[in-house]
Amino acid sequence: MLERQIMIERLTGVQSSKRSYYTELKNTVAQLQKKNMQLEIIHEVMKNLNVEMSMDDMLKNIMDKLITIFPFDRISLSVRNGEELILSNVYPKKLGYLPRNVTLSKEHSLYWQVIEKGKMHYHKVPQEAAENEYIENQIFRVNGIQSALLFPLHSKGIITGIVSIGSLGILSYDESDLTFLQQLADQFAVCLENVRLYNEVLSRKKEWEDTFRAVVDMIFVVDLEGDIVKVNEQAIQYFRSYGNQLVGKKIDEVFHEAKDISALLSESLQTKQASHREIRLSDHRIFETFSNPVFNEEQQMYGFILYMKDVSEKKRIESQLIHSGKLAAIGELAAGVAHELNNPLTAILGNSQILVRDAKLEPAAHNLLVGITNCGKRCRNIVQNLLTFSRQEEYLFQECSLNEAVDQVVSLVGYQIEMQNITIAVKKDESLPRINGSLQQLGQIVLNFLLNAKDALEPDIVREKQILIKTSHNHEWVQLTVSDTGVGISASHQSEVFHPFFTTKPAGQGTGLGLSVSLGIAQAHGGLIEMTSLEGEGSTFMLRLPKNQAERR
Repeated sequence: MLERQIMIERLTGVQSSKRSYYTELKNTVAQLQKKNMQLEIIHEVMKNLNVEMSMDDMLKNIMDKLITIFPFDRISLSVRNGEELILSNVYPKKLGYLPRNVTLSKEHSLYWQVIEKGKMHYHKVPQEAAENEYIENQIFRVNGIQSALLFPLHSKGIITGIVSIGSLGILSYDESDLTFLQQLADQFAVCLENVRLYNEVLSRKKEWEDTFRAVVDMIFVVDLEGDIVKVNEQAIQYFRSYGNQLVGKKIDEVFHEAKDISALLSESLQTKQASHREIRLSDHRIFETFSNPVFNEEQQMYGFILYMKDVSEKKRIESQLIHSGKLAAIGELAAGVAHELNNPLTAILGNSQILVRDAKLEPAAHNLLVGITNCGKRCRNIVQNLLTFSRQEEYLFQECSLNEAVDQVVSLVGYQIEMQNITIAVKKDESLPRINGSLQQLGQIVLNFLLNAKDALEPDIVREKQILIKTSHNHEWVQLTVSDTGVGISASHQSEVFHPFFTTKPAGQGTGLGLSVSLGIAQAHGGLIEMTSLEGEGSTFMLRLPKNQAERR
């Protein structure tokens, strides 16, 4: 019998002398079951808590599990933020006295005292209010709480808050219960820290995405294989034909007409540094494009950020400013020349007109003097037109006629063009209505059209050298057409002729600004320029300007 008792004691750890070992064994099994249940609760609570769950749901989850082995009636969470302690959540909500997010003062605060000591605390609520008592006692009494266990939340050596477990009666517990509850509180603290970090990352991600979407220029995030990983709203708007299918496309597929994009990315890949190029897309828009390599924490490159800023309008304005500067210089020169010519022209015209009146002159001499007078008048008109045309600062919009602009330009350069064996035919519609515009600016368009036509007729291969200037109108537009029988423009260049600084002329013979400036002037007048050209046969440029509203009716 003794040997049997010893064997049972060794197997069970229960001394069975003077009492039944079955009772002791039952108690031990109950303790083990309680331990297992506690472990299961910690496991289940932590498994079910996730960063996307609300704090109220977290507290409900803990209470629903914990109440099966540890009866209580209220659980609350107070979160520490620096030197502030904020009562953030209470479950059940009906057992709440203070509003959420209220800050608990340090003075006479039981919660702050627990934080400062860094240990759990059992608190029995006095039934009667006392002077200078804990402020939490008022909350407890209003809710009928008679006792509470307070557990500090430890995270990375810092107390981040307090979990309070309250009961409408007197809580009963032992040391193992306290150990378990503190372990549960520590696990909950880890979960809260994860939630904080997750929300911080989420907040920064949202800020980054909001900034990414708000940028008015196009942004593409591209991996090393050339696949588009992310784009902003501006890029989606520009490439509407792809809809929301830009992500996943190859960058070469999207920018198939812009070879410079691939070269730009290759340069960044090789140098591991930012690269920059000016890229022209198929719709004639010019983009200042930057390729910035992206690195991970190990400084390994894993992609690019492609930033594209539309500078088309900037380029147009720059080209117009350059052209305006040249015209200003021409204007100053013309003013000086006119001043120098007007004095001798006045003498020539005055003296020739006086001599013509002499009745004694022979017919031959009279005819010579009349010729001198006429040439003087022609020189005076040329000087006057040159001054009028070069006065580019007078951009006042007023009623004017395209026919008048044609007359000024033809009188200015028509003779020089015809001296190159080029025939100029002018067909003006005498019923052409007047429009609201700048005569000087419209003359600039006519001049650019005429000079381009002249240049297209200069090569020796052109046999029949003719320029036709025609004005007309319809219900909506007043139109100027300049046609030539020159060399024409190749199909590959036709989409680029209006780009600033694009020219097919030899170096030193063209700036590539004429048509670009002309287009800007036309658009400023609410009009447009159309072009048709056949290589080897000639070109036609048409300026369309809107009629005045009164003329349309």
